Formats: sequence, C-alpha cells, structure tokens
Amino acid sequence: MVESPFKPEILRGKVALLTGGGSGIGYEISLQLGKHGASIAIMGRRKHVVDSAVSSLNSLGIPAIGFEGDVRKREDAIRVVESTFKHFGRLDILVNAAAGNFLVPSEDLSSNGFRTVMDIDSVGTFTMCHEALKYLKRGGLGKDPSTAGGTIINISATLHYTATWYQIHVSAAKAAVDSITRNLALEWGTDYDIRVNGIAPGPIGDTAGMSKLGLEGILSKAMEKMPLFKVGEKWDIAMAAVYLASDAGSFLATTIQQVAEIWGLGLQQLQRFSARVELS
Repeated sequence: MVESPFKPEILRGKVALLTGGGSGIGYEISLQLGKHGASIAIMGRRKHVVDSAVSSLNSLGIPAIGFEGDVRKREDAIRVVESTFKHFGRLDILVNAAAGNFLVPSEDLSSNGFRTVMDIDSVGTFTMCHEALKYLKRGGLGKDPSTAGGTIINISATLHYTATWYQIHVSAAKAAVDSITRNLALEWGTDYDIRVNGIAPGPIGDTAGMSKLGLEGILSKAMEKMPLFKVGEKWDIAMAAVYLASDAGSFLATTIQQVAEIWGLGLQQLQRFSARVELS
C-alpha cells in the first residue's frame, strides 16, 4: 500500500458519518478518514458488518461507532444522524456510499428491482443529506458560528457517462446522484457554506463488486484499453475523499472526481460478450 500523502492530523477534530461505510469502498474511506484524525460513525443495513468494521477501526485507535439502519427509511436517517451528533457533539462530514447493484437485461428487470436501486442510491443520498443539513450548515448544531459549513461527499460511478450493458437501474440511479450533488452544491454552498462533491470511481479491482458482477475474467483484456493500463484500488478513492474532506479541498464544490479510469468502448464490448455468453 502506498503511504498517504496527507498529514495524519489533517482531519483532526472532525466527525464523519458514512452510509455503506462498513465494507468495500465505504469501509476504506472510513478507515482513511479515521487514520487522518476524524471520528467515525458508520451506518449500514447489516449489523454484523457494521459491528465488525467498528471493531476494526477501534483496534487501530480510531474513535468509531456503528448504527444499523436503512437509508431508504427516513426514520432511520433521522435516528442515525441525531445519534451521531449526541455521541460526538458535532457532524462535519457526510459520505453517502450506500449502493445497490446487480446485472440484469433491461427487459428482465422488474419495476421493483429498478425502484430498489433508485431508492438506495438516489433517494437514500438525498434523505441523508436532508437530515444532516441542520448539523452541517454554517452555525448549525455543534458548529462554531465563525467557521465554515461541513462537507458532503456522494459516491457515484461512471456507468451513465456513456451506456453500460445490463445496468440501466444503476446508471439511472447514479445519474440522479450526480444531479443531487450539483444542485445541493449550488444551493447549500450559497446558502449554508456546505461543500458538496462527488467521487465517481471507474472499475475498482479490489472490491467484491468486481467478482459479483462477473468482470474479473475480462479485466486483463480491458486494461489494455485503459489510459494507465490498470484499474483503481479502494485506497485511490479514499485518498480523494480525504482530500475533499480536508481544508485542501476548501475551494471545491460539485466536482465529479473520476479517480479511476472510465469504462471505455473496449470494456463495453467485452461486457457485452461476457453477458451474452453467461445468458446463453
């Protein structure tokens, strides 16, 4: 693992709440924010995953708590945000990393399946932002009135920048997340001094999603079409989050950080071939 380019105390005194922060990219962001001085609150639907993540962070000396909750339920969002504030006395950073994904041809995708991913990714992102606003805004609860507002980081994707086979539901949901990011950056940046940014990872090799979506077998050929001839790692995404959450990113709002390479035409062709083989 490459050593962090940031000072360990760059986020000292800040409190971060992460949805989907117990596994995958979300956990790596939790870990790196914690290693750089932030106190961490994790929200997730699977209690054992949340508990395991909190235990791991605590073992490294990172102040961390966990809450079982579903971003699709407003009452859960309210409870988790309020509980984070009660425990740490403030909230400075919200990272929306909770997401759903699976491969399915559009003609076989049910309305319920489409709605589920939209609810987790886009509605869940808005709900968490909405309930965290009173804590994140300049002069909000737990905030020094003389300091700036907090930071929101929404984890998107690159699928919808062109088109992707068998992920219409995810593409639509992430397009909505990008729109939420841009609009809140405009409104809440202007009104409340809150910085709202998005990180849009391309293919990240060390995630469960790569094997879940059946893409591991085509990565070697796909990398020949990528500018850097490699896929990203969770650490790459987490470093972008550390930067955006720190004072170094104080002038950034509504950027979609493409930390990893965008799916190129070559990879789309390979996905199409792979999916046809699996479905035949």
